[in-house]
Amino acid sequence: MTVQKINEAVAYIKKQYSISPEAGIVLGSGLGSFTAEIKIEKELPYSEIPHFPVSTVEGHSGKLIFGELSGKKVVAMAGRFHYYEGYTPEEVVFPIRVMKYLGIKTLLISNAAGGMNINFKVGDLMIINDHVSLFAPNPLIGKNIAEFGPRFPDMSEPYKKDLIHKARIIAAAENIDVREGIYCGVTGPTFETRAEYKLLNIIGGDAVGMSTVQEVIAAVHMGLPVFAMSVITDIGIRPEDNIITHEEVLQAAKDAEPKLTYIFKELIAQL
Repeated sequence: MTVQKINEAVAYIKKQYSISPEAGIVLGSGLGSFTAEIKIEKELPYSEIPHFPVSTVEGHSGKLIFGELSGKKVVAMAGRFHYYEGYTPEEVVFPIRVMKYLGIKTLLISNAAGGMNINFKVGDLMIINDHVSLFAPNPLIGKNIAEFGPRFPDMSEPYKKDLIHKARIIAAAENIDVREGIYCGVTGPTFETRAEYKLLNIIGGDAVGMSTVQEVIAAVHMGLPVFAMSVITDIGIRPEDNIITHEEVLQAAKDAEPKLTYIFKELIAQL
């Protein structure tokens, strides 16, 4: 049934926009204005696409945007889906599978994340080089669909080293400071307790967030190379009186967005 739903969504999209995009982009909280860089050729609200979930979170606009960026055809998700909204893992990754079926060859993901590395500060950009996913249910649980990929996908390189290398060169050439580290995926929607931040940091996490890992697992399952970057919007290892609000997260993401946008644009140009 899942393959049929994807085919129906893809068929509808192709009737509206027939060109196959080369790259897919997932935009995180507060990063929606990235789409101003795209020479937009078609916008499709999620609500019009068969079987697509609809985003419910502030900071996520909820549409697929097709167009040109850095001389390449792209499709961008302005608004993603989260397990904490009540969607199943299968629904969360549905758009990733649709983009793969539309023809994308590379997936770029952004997110807002809480920093746990003591050297990080609000507004830092962190290239994700690996992740820990012990808390969000794996989207591949259940009967494997061989058309998507193997039963036991290898996750030794979920974030492609060659894309990370290119991004580092791009950032250095523009004097953009970038961090690199491990992203811990949790379910949310609560921000982490102090004890949880401490635990996640002890097990190797540099940043933590409520998205991305399920999308990456689905992409790797389907053979899609992934590059992902976090904007550090708050610091989890923090003074006792420091409280995190969603508004602060959105503002920090907005402030860091120009640098992330530049790296994504230049990376797409090199695909």
